[in-house]
Amino acid sequence: MTSPDGSNESLRRRRRRNRSRLMLATVLTVFALVAGVFGVLVYELRPVTLRIAVGPVGSDDLKLIQALAQSFARDHSSVRLMPVVTDGATPSLLAWSKGQADLAVTRGDLDLPTDAQSVAILRKNMVTLWSVPSKTKKGGAVKSIADLTGRKIGVIGRTPANIKLLHVILSESGVAPDKVQTEQFATAQIAEMARDESLSAYLSVGPLDSKTTAEAIAATAKARGEPRFLPVDVADTISKKYPIYDSEEIPGSTFSAAPARPEDKVDTLSVNHLIIAKQALSSVTITQLTRQIFAARQQLAREMPIAGKIEAPDTDKAAALPAHRGAAAFIDGTERTFMERNSDYIWGLIVLLSGLGSAGAWFRSYVTRDEREAGTRMRDHALGLVAKARKAESLDELDALQQQIDHIVRNMLELYDDGALNDLAPFNLVLDQFHNALVDRRTTLTTPSAGLAPAQPDPLGIAEAG
Repeated sequence: MTSPDGSNESLRRRRRRNRSRLMLATVLTVFALVAGVFGVLVYELRPVTLRIAVGPVGSDDLKLIQALAQSFARDHSSVRLMPVVTDGATPSLLAWSKGQADLAVTRGDLDLPTDAQSVAILRKNMVTLWSVPSKTKKGGAVKSIADLTGRKIGVIGRTPANIKLLHVILSESGVAPDKVQTEQFATAQIAEMARDESLSAYLSVGPLDSKTTAEAIAATAKARGEPRFLPVDVADTISKKYPIYDSEEIPGSTFSAAPARPEDKVDTLSVNHLIIAKQALSSVTITQLTRQIFAARQQLAREMPIAGKIEAPDTDKAAALPAHRGAAAFIDGTERTFMERNSDYIWGLIVLLSGLGSAGAWFRSYVTRDEREAGTRMRDHALGLVAKARKAESLDELDALQQQIDHIVRNMLELYDDGALNDLAPFNLVLDQFHNALVDRRTTLTTPSAGLAPAQPDPLGIAEAG
């Protein structure tokens, strides 16, 4: 039977086509949501590899960074380290500045860019100044920094930062730097330095347990005589004027116990040897890296005592070299949780879900518009059948109308199941009207006097005779 809005097959084809569209839209929406959530999780949980410039080859710095890198890889940590080997603190800073590394192991008193921030202090490098007995009467013995005027100092290490630091000490001690000669020696030239009799004093910058400093003191003592350690009496003044330096003390017998070198504590300066990162580097990544470093510190210290010297940077915003905000978050205990860090994304996802829901409802309404129109036409057609039922002239005509209503009911239920119709109440009202009209008309047609002409009297009995 043909429906008023076309063939049944055509209606079914439209329903199948619309159902496919809705299914495709639903699948795409779910896929987009899953992809979004998966993307956030991948971003949060992905392992990040940071390149770190460190050197030189064979140095304790490189060994420590390599040990940290191995520890992080072994523990499958979220942040990994890949050493970029350089020739020292200054080349490491240069490589970092050029973008060849994400992190750098360097000294805090180098000319650091304004966006450099500290992640962790690997150690404190102490300034050690000592003199040796003079074999000539000219100038006399060097007993203090003030006696260095007109003298020559041997500086261990090729970095210009050591000369810069020496000049600061001389200037603040009242000695004109241009009145003092300097000569730099590589760590492999200690024996040569010790034999150079033109040198009246020596400077070394390194940790208190530095083998290089201890070997240099022992070598000069053997070649020139027992050393005299020169205190930096203006250490407090320098630390206040140059916050990058700290006032420290070298304890007695630090470099040798017999004989005691030095015999008593000596005032001096220290400068941090640290890991730096750019301010723009992810705070989440640096927070995790800082946590990993301090978690591995105690374990590595059993095999590498230098690891036990790792310290937290100064988190004061007024510090000479402020801590990276990620490191400060871990140190100060202000690290944000996953929900706090991604609250904007989560709210954005909620808004997106709401928007997708509205868009889905609109799209559903759009793709089912033909079916809704077909439902409206069938309802109107059913309403027209009510009027026909009230005027039907025979029971056969009523049966035909009933078949049409059955057909319309079947199609309406299919539309309802497909979601094209949300409410059958109006159609039920029409259906009730049709059934009432059908029952009333059937009753009228089946009543003997219903719809028949009044009986005429037959006094002659013609009908019976016939």
